[in-house]
Amino acid sequence: MDLSTILKPEAVKVVSAASSKKRLLHAIGELAESAYGLDTTRVVEALLERENLGPTGVGHGVALPHARLDGIETVVGAFILLEKPVDFNSVDRQPVDIAFALFAPNEAGVEHLKALALVSRTLRETSVCAKLRANQDAQTLYSILTEAQNVQAA
Repeated sequence: MDLSTILKPEAVKVVSAASSKKRLLHAIGELAESAYGLDTTRVVEALLERENLGPTGVGHGVALPHARLDGIETVVGAFILLEKPVDFNSVDRQPVDIAFALFAPNEAGVEHLKALALVSRTLRETSVCAKLRANQDAQTLYSILTEAQNVQAA
């Protein structure tokens, strides 16, 4: 499994203003709808439901919101870089400016966990996050994400 199989180039976006965690999750929902045809409302509801179990802000300005959804066949992702960080109730209390959301079929047990581990490993690299934060072009961000994982595998 690699990030290019989970993440489409069209599912990467820079958002200039999201005033809150809820607005960020809504932006993720809209991106998931435009890239994968998922229903924005269902996506946002599923993400909020998951957030109620515990925040998915993993620290260092990174959030990994994720949810299981009916009607999808494989694990898919959406990436948002925020120009202005938002409070996300992260474990380290730092605001979030990098969000990589994952959506998995209800029956995808191991695949969902593998995808989450892959994204987490990639975004744990401070050099990758620094490169992401230094770029505002969606295609460049996609390249950084997919190439970072290939470098780690080598």
